[in-house]
Amino acid sequence: MNELIPQTRPMRNTLDMILEASAATQVVLAVLVLFSVLSVWVIISKVRHFRTVRQEGDRFLGRMEEAGNLTEASEALIGLPESPYTRLFRSGLSFFAELSPGALFGSSQASGLSLTQLEALRLVMDKVEAEEIDELAHGLNWLAIIGSVSPLLGLMGTVIGIMNTFLGITAARSTNISAVAPGVAEALITTVTGLAVAIPSVIAYNHFVSRLNLVRGEFEGFASEFIGTLAKERHV
Repeated sequence: MNELIPQTRPMRNTLDMILEASAATQVVLAVLVLFSVLSVWVIISKVRHFRTVRQEGDRFLGRMEEAGNLTEASEALIGLPESPYTRLFRSGLSFFAELSPGALFGSSQASGLSLTQLEALRLVMDKVEAEEIDELAHGLNWLAIIGSVSPLLGLMGTVIGIMNTFLGITAARSTNISAVAPGVAEALITTVTGLAVAIPSVIAYNHFVSRLNLVRGEFEGFASEFIGTLAKERHV
């Protein structure tokens, strides 16, 4: 009686399909796993980095709001920890002190800045701002690469898997769905894995870029406010 019942092959789970996959498919999956680990590491490190910069920025801007003039602001700078904001302010303050010695201490002999000197001051602060933005953006290019390449790698693995499936069908001379389905399912694993790696990377990249734009806006606003303070205190 039992001999009359056809023996069906038990359905394989995902792990079995990965272990029994072709070498090319396993290589693609291994690369995607490495991309996933790198993506997670970059995301965690940038979350910590941006959180630290945000806290330092709030502390710096709070101190600057309490300062009544440029001299008090320069004194408040001494008690602040090193941060992109303090480096930007210090660069502008140092260059201004070189152009107009004694101006911070209320010297009557200090001359105001000319338009050329003011433009040079702005260029110096823009340079420091660009350096700080580049430092904050360090590592984000990996998220962009992973987000764009992972789906393509997954698609390549799927194409290779389907090609192998068709070759197997030709060799077995059978088009039975039970013989075709496992190979197709195995081929689609790389597509799913590629999307699973790419989606968080793209979301994180867009989030960090928006945060980076906010910081850049604060830098530009502070640089403009710094020059405006020089004009208000008649240093220009």
